[in-house]
Amino acid sequence: MKNKKSETSVQTRFLEKLAPLWPALKGSLALVHKPCIRPHCRACASGVKHPNYLLTYTQNGKRRCLYVPRPMVAVLQNALKNGRHIEQLLYQMGPALARLSQLEQVITRKSLQMKAALQKVCTKVILRPVVLSA
Repeated sequence: MKNKKSETSVQTRFLEKLAPLWPALKGSLALVHKPCIRPHCRACASGVKHPNYLLTYTQNGKRRCLYVPRPMVAVLQNALKNGRHIEQLLYQMGPALARLSQLEQVITRKSLQMKAALQKVCTKVILRPVVLSA
């Protein structure tokens, strides 16, 4: 017997925590220095190279990398932070759901025990069993 009210309240609280965490992304963002394709580039010749941001993520089990334009860096950093926060929320949901399940089991057991005790009292007092609906 599932306690729908408890399940719904846990789900509602989770969704309330999740809503402000958009946009979200799982991966990493790194500043890398790469040479360009120009044959006589001064920066590349001096060894400084060109700074670029690289987004690394997993797609269908394979690691992918994507160059990121500078204006998108702040947005992606925020999305990565939100993604880590969502991951923490998911880790917290495991124990919360386990506690909810344990609580439902205890309530079910107590309910059955109370029903049996009430049945016993009714049998002694009235000398006939009372049918209780679930």
